[in-house]
Amino acid sequence: MTELLNTINSLQKLDSETEQAVKKYFVEDKFLKNEFIINEDKICTKIYFIKSGLIKRFSLQDGIEVTKWIYTDNQFVTSLSSFFEQKPSFESFQACEDTIVYSLSHQDEQLLLEYPLFSKFHIKLLRFYLSRLNEFHHYTSMTAHEKYFYLLKSFPQIILKAKLKDIASLIGVNPETLSRIRAQIT
Repeated sequence: MTELLNTINSLQKLDSETEQAVKKYFVEDKFLKNEFIINEDKICTKIYFIKSGLIKRFSLQDGIEVTKWIYTDNQFVTSLSSFFEQKPSFESFQACEDTIVYSLSHQDEQLLLEYPLFSKFHIKLLRFYLSRLNEFHHYTSMTAHEKYFYLLKSFPQIILKAKLKDIASLIGVNPETLSRIRAQIT
């Protein structure tokens, strides 16, 4: 729980009452490698904080799995529109290795939002992710080389931990092209 509280407190310092509520409502869950965390066409009922592990977000396009993002330690993960609007997800999330998370149900999130300091954290976190979403739009216009260097610089854990096929899919190339990009670096 320390990782979660440290991350929250880095955005919004909580008082002891709010910290106790976070400890009460966030629950530790474990997912085995390849286990689905969020399924396409199902309503996402939880938001997750990764204590340790790796989760990929993907969708199927013409029967081919396309990786949209890869999440690592100390990141929040959910299908945003599905969780916030309680409608079916258009994407799936899968553990790429054994993964430990702290999960918060949609119902318990509503209870935590009654705590003013958690509510402030929530707003700051949403603003942070909206900013990242804006950056991601820039990411999508980059070349494959630029995307790889961006990941290497900004998200090295993805490069260190994810499968090459998932990284290749994330930057929009086949694994052979990714190998050529990586060879140019060394």
